[in-house]
Amino acid sequence: MLPAKTPTPPARLFLSRPPCPSSHSLSSLLFSDLLLRRPCSPAPATLSLHRSNYCLVSLLPIPVKLASRTTCFAKPTAEDQLSDSETRGSDEVDYEKVENQNGRISQNSDNGAARGSASSASDLLSRGIPKPVYQVVEVKSDGMVSTKEIDRRQLLKSSGLRPRDIRSVDPSLWLTNSMPSLLVREQCILLNLGSLRAIVMQDRVLIFNYNRRGGKAFIDSLLPRLSPENSNGGPSMPFVLEVVEAALLSRIQRLEQRMMELEPRVQSLLEVLPNRLTGDVLEQLRISKQTLVELGSRADALRQMLLDLLEDTQEIRRICIMGRNCTLNRLTNALECSVPLDKEIAEEEEQEIEMLLENYLQRCESLHGQAERLLDSAKEMEDSIAVNLSSRRLEVSKVELLLQVGTFCVAIGALVAVCILVHNSWNLGWYSDGIFSDVFISQEKENIVASLHIKLKEMVHFS
Repeated sequence: MLPAKTPTPPARLFLSRPPCPSSHSLSSLLFSDLLLRRPCSPAPATLSLHRSNYCLVSLLPIPVKLASRTTCFAKPTAEDQLSDSETRGSDEVDYEKVENQNGRISQNSDNGAARGSASSASDLLSRGIPKPVYQVVEVKSDGMVSTKEIDRRQLLKSSGLRPRDIRSVDPSLWLTNSMPSLLVREQCILLNLGSLRAIVMQDRVLIFNYNRRGGKAFIDSLLPRLSPENSNGGPSMPFVLEVVEAALLSRIQRLEQRMMELEPRVQSLLEVLPNRLTGDVLEQLRISKQTLVELGSRADALRQMLLDLLEDTQEIRRICIMGRNCTLNRLTNALECSVPLDKEIAEEEEQEIEMLLENYLQRCESLHGQAERLLDSAKEMEDSIAVNLSSRRLEVSKVELLLQVGTFCVAIGALVAVCILVHNSWNLGWYSDGIFSDVFISQEKENIVASLHIKLKEMVHFS
């Protein structure tokens, strides 16, 4: 008797995947799949069956439906080689070989990306994009003046500045950086006083926009200070302080000169206006008022800058230690110098700078106050002119009202006259019709009486 055959269980498919690769191999697989991609080609659907030494996703049997799909590969990767080897019936896969191949693929792709970036950089350089070049006037501490061109990189290297520091003195950004400023850095000072923009270093100063009025006034004020004839044998101030004082002096003198030119004009207009209200005089007053507003705002901005600088003692001390072997303690804000003499000189310069800034602050305040007074006088004159014009407008309105009342009265009289005339013409027509009818009746009566009289005469004659 043959032994009973035990039924063989149906083959079950387990969804599994190969051992988890390292981060390097995973990144190489993904990078190679993204970079090395060719047109899509249909690939037969394969299912990988692994032994127990592989990483199983699930231990439960999962039915898998085979369906054809379309995949895109440029080169056979680790998964392709794994599936091909298993479909050929191989039981073991050399993962080291697969990882080496994927490493070579990622290395080739990295080299290709590097070559692409280098070529793109060379393309940008070959396009001939112009570098920012500034035309400046260089004034050295000995009074030598020269005009030169300097690019942005060279300027940053020579002055020790950062790119964002150049924005405050960049002439191409004068619309966005119109407020006056004085920025202190480790090796230089950045000056922005309207049309005057300069970088002050220890032994030289670079002036931007030297052809404008502010740059010319600054150069004219700085050069006499640097000449040895004006030293009078006394100790001269440091070059940095000379430049800062010349810049502030030229700026305030320009504002004061404009005020001196504007004040007599405004005073004459204020004297003429109450008795002479013409379009030309009012237009001159409007222009003068606008100039006063602009002048007052500039003086106020400069005053605020000086006030902020005086309140910040750290900035003043940074100006004093520029060019010296001194440091500023960030905690105590005290000067620390290797040579005691440098510390004494720095403290004296600090007092001089404070006195200098206070002097120009007072001049700015007086200038701003004078502009405000003239502006208030102009506003009061405008108010009086407005009241005067309102009174004249009221008189004109009264005359217009009287004319309208007179016109209304004349219109009412004309209407009454027309009504009376129409009524009289109607009565005259009725009376004339009655007269003509009476005359006609009387004539008929007379004719009848005459005919009767004639008939009576004839009857008497025949009888």
